Amino acid sequence: MTQLTKNKGLLTLTLAACSAAVFAQNKYPSTPPEVSPMPMKPEMTEIWNPEVAVVTPGKTPSDPPSDAIILFDGKNLDQWVSAKNGGPAPWKIVNNDHIEVVPGSGDIKTKMKFGDCQLHIEFSAPDVVESAGQGRGNSGVFFQDRYELQVLDSYQNRTYRNGQAGSIYKDHAPLVNAMRGPLEWNSYDVIYTAPRFKSNGTLDSPARITVLHNGVLIQNNTVINGLTLYIGLHHYPEAHGDDVIHLQDHGNKTQFRNIWLRKL
Repeated sequence: MTQLTKNKGLLTLTLAACSAAVFAQNKYPSTPPEVSPMPMKPEMTEIWNPEVAVVTPGKTPSDPPSDAIILFDGKNLDQWVSAKNGGPAPWKIVNNDHIEVVPGSGDIKTKMKFGDCQLHIEFSAPDVVESAGQGRGNSGVFFQDRYELQVLDSYQNRTYRNGQAGSIYKDHAPLVNAMRGPLEWNSYDVIYTAPRFKSNGTLDSPARITVLHNGVLIQNNTVINGLTLYIGLHHYPEAHGDDVIHLQDHGNKTQFRNIWLRKL
């Protein structure tokens, strides 16, 4: 046997041994070393302070909790002003129970400004069913005076899907239509996250919204694509901070009651 043949044989055996070692290492990985010689105890992962703040919930899911800001409880419109001129809110209080839009009087807005929030609001279509599509019980809840959650009588009333009740108007349709009949009350329970902007004014993260309509999830952490527009694509034209909650006069006698909000 020549020296060259011997060398080839040794090389083959060496490669085979290396392959076997790699295979064994991959097939039977060694036990990882212990991260710490100190044994873990339950209390090492318990966080006690600061203690979680106590909030007393309402007696029912629609009742305001103890830390809520009451925006309307049937008594007065002291928390609201005319969006047109900043004067007294021009809508009508009915039976110390709810407010009704006075068509043509203009929108109303809160005196206080808000960003991230939890909002509860109840609404009903006008007592007399008139018109169809967008002309039936139309109004809207605008967050930060810009982003609209649509209010509409969508009970057996067909319209474009991203304009029906529970839509982020002209942006996202609701997952389902959970609307009650025109003479019944509906509720929106909303978790709203305001958009964030960079120091140079450009968008850092868009607004998001989760909505329960009569207890049914209809918007699930939905991204709001920008300023609500009737014509054109939604976008964020400018940076802004906290702003008012805005209710729309769309020419219908839409009714609202039991409006409260928690800052988040």
